Amino acid sequence: MLKSRNFWCTQRRWKSGKTRWSIQQRKRTNIDRALENFDDFYGSVFGLRWKNMRVALLTEHKYIAMVNNFGDTEKTCSQLEMDGAINIKSLVQLAKERLEGESLLENNPSSYKMEDKLEIIARRQEEREIRSLYPEGTTEQEMPQHLEYKTSDNTELKRPPTSDLNETPKSSMGYALETDVCLDERRIIDPEIGTGGLYEFVPATKIKGMEDWIPESDYYRYYQTTTDFPLKIEPELNFSYPENLALYTYEMGNCSEFRAPRKCLTGVLSHYLMDGASILPPLFLDIRPGDRVVDACAAPGGKSLLMLQTLYPSQIVCNDLMESRVTRIRKVMKEYLFDYHERWEGRRLLLNQCDARKLDEYGTFDKVLVDVPCTTDRHSLMENDNNIFKPTRIKERLRIPELQAAILANCLRLLKPGGNLIYSTCSLSPIQNDGVVHMAMQKVFNDFGLTFTIKDLSSLIHLFSDIYRFERPKGLKYGQMVIPYLPANFGPMYFSKITRDE
Repeated sequence: MLKSRNFWCTQRRWKSGKTRWSIQQRKRTNIDRALENFDDFYGSVFGLRWKNMRVALLTEHKYIAMVNNFGDTEKTCSQLEMDGAINIKSLVQLAKERLEGESLLENNPSSYKMEDKLEIIARRQEEREIRSLYPEGTTEQEMPQHLEYKTSDNTELKRPPTSDLNETPKSSMGYALETDVCLDERRIIDPEIGTGGLYEFVPATKIKGMEDWIPESDYYRYYQTTTDFPLKIEPELNFSYPENLALYTYEMGNCSEFRAPRKCLTGVLSHYLMDGASILPPLFLDIRPGDRVVDACAAPGGKSLLMLQTLYPSQIVCNDLMESRVTRIRKVMKEYLFDYHERWEGRRLLLNQCDARKLDEYGTFDKVLVDVPCTTDRHSLMENDNNIFKPTRIKERLRIPELQAAILANCLRLLKPGGNLIYSTCSLSPIQNDGVVHMAMQKVFNDFGLTFTIKDLSSLIHLFSDIYRFERPKGLKYGQMVIPYLPANFGPMYFSKITRDE
């Protein structure tokens, strides 16, 4: 016969009423903040397609193996092929043969209006912020049309321009409070009772942490398409795959992992693993023998290493802002370049520590690669450390388009006439992508009178359609973009090719 168990009766403990148990709630992480931001923003931009991108971003991404030409090249290629990997060069050649004769070089005009969609998103976010600042019951007439903000030194910041340059400026919040708010005589304090409470009032702008407050809605207004500078867009029809470059990937739907790099007889590592979409910016830069190249934001060094593996550049300058990042580039180069100190350092490869906005060798480079700092969408959803959505980095995140545009505008001046530049980000944001390209080209024309031509790569990306999933052209104006897709989980990677006019 089973023995009955003794049950202890304990009284329930409630905290803050009967709304929840007295248990510790899950802490909101930086990843949660990033995901919430992306769901709101990208959900509005990409619609139903965002769900598939979201799943892919939350899944481990695929890699591509770049064979080191300064190691046991043939042996490494054989091992990778025996593991089932495919040489990208052969896939590109097959795609070229398949597309031969097809009319894929037409530059179809876009009927897609990204600026209209971003204007709606910006206004919706601004309405949320206004409602959060004003108490419940405030009428629409008492609320300002837009938020104005000032820095800690009481300098009013200009709002990023909207698509309508003739828009009349709206009243500031202070002006609205002075003119539109009705006096409620019932709240007048009788001096006989005391006025000490009046001196305890602290304006919201003086609250700790609000000195340099910036409305998040203004981030969306960096995207503009009103053109007041010469803009020319031409289809790019020529692409040459580097003869000496060996890149390997697994076919679409195959998520096998590459074997770890091994040490070769020459003392260098056999192959370098990198996100597959990262190979496209240096490939479309179209480096030629004897070119002088600068990688303005080079860390960790994978794209620079790829350009060196083509054996084409006469010299590459690898630049980055922080010493730790330059040290990381140096470490990668030592691991993959044979006789690094004797043949490379200070000769064909120069390491430079400098703010990319202050590079000043103007008009001296044939090719420039600008892979700017961005929100790094995949990293933001995978790592809490060094996450741009950390609460203390809000101002830095909202000012990213300004930083990107300043870097790109300065790097455009580094080009020789006729030279090519590739601008790239690992973000899905149209503001950091097309929006920044527009701002930078406008700035460099207004300040220095330089003009540039956008090279439309939409016909050439068909050569890589068996490897990547690309964003449809009608959603982009100045560039192309690899979007996350589970069977081919690369990216995101936006890239735009710009040529300096003669």
